[in-house]
Amino acid sequence: MAEQIPFGTDNFADNPEPRVPSILLLDVSGSMAGPPIEELNHGLIQYKQELSGDSIASKRVELALMTFGGEVKLESSFCTADNFTPPTLQAGGDTPMGLAIMEAIQLLRDRKELYRSNGIMFYRPWIFLITDGAPTDQWLQASMRVKEGEAKKEFSFFGVGVEGANMDTLQQICSRQPLKLKGLAFRELFTWLSNSQQSVSRSQPGEDVKLTNPTGPNGWATV
Repeated sequence: MAEQIPFGTDNFADNPEPRVPSILLLDVSGSMAGPPIEELNHGLIQYKQELSGDSIASKRVELALMTFGGEVKLESSFCTADNFTPPTLQAGGDTPMGLAIMEAIQLLRDRKELYRSNGIMFYRPWIFLITDGAPTDQWLQASMRVKEGEAKKEFSFFGVGVEGANMDTLQQICSRQPLKLKGLAFRELFTWLSNSQQSVSRSQPGEDVKLTNPTGPNGWATV
């Protein structure tokens, strides 16, 4: 069970804008120590700055950050981008990825119920998983939930493998093709993520938004 942190102040009355709920699901296991975790932390700071600089996205994109490394931990509850404070992540422990995915999906369900009870419209949520290893716990149920959720359009699930990730396992977990990060291009990844979410936030809920291909010549990923 993820460590529970109470929801932040939900300013639905002051900010009734439709929401783009997004969960960053980040591997902070021991193998991420050193340059990988340092670059990941730099990427999070940049991500916050870019989203906050967009007047629409800063009010519509809602972020939650959950980590898995020895335990599953909710580092930051859902809040709009302008209120998000990137934590400084530390690496350690094994890789309970299966549990982390299940916890993230439940967190998203709870958030959507809160939107509905407050009359807040929302876009299809995002779960964005970044890992440099393979699950050290049971993950088949999590894989089933990912595929069910994608099929029902409950959320979009993106899997990204850092150097050392077991891409075969990640492929079995994800519905869509997981991508492999080029080196430690976390900052490029988060720029793409920010730009993509800014585009979604400017669309109409339910509208399909074409995203820039991250595997292009100047992209941050390979297949």
